[in-house]
Amino acid sequence: MHAQMFSNQQALTPEDLVGYAKAIGIDEAGFKKCLDEGTYAAAVRKDLAEGQKAGVTGTPAFFLAVPEGKDGKLKVVQRLSGAQAFSAFQAAIDSALAEQK
Repeated sequence: MHAQMFSNQQALTPEDLVGYAKAIGIDEAGFKKCLDEGTYAAAVRKDLAEGQKAGVTGTPAFFLAVPEGKDGKLKVVQRLSGAQAFSAFQAAIDSALAEQK
């Protein structure tokens, strides 16, 4: 389903989703029921809100973090949003390591 949705990002109406589900062999009636009843809507809204609170503005999103104290917590030092070249990750990691010294 993931591949179907990402291949058809401009066509994600409920009817489209039911068609994709049917095409990959998901039980159409069960899928429609889940969609109509909003079975996972609250969980999706919660995940979306958490992502927005963390500063996610798109997918994919990457967080570069460093240890903060001895309790195992991490401090985010940089966010990378969207598809990035290896060089962007390398520069972000090198910068974080230099700040740790």
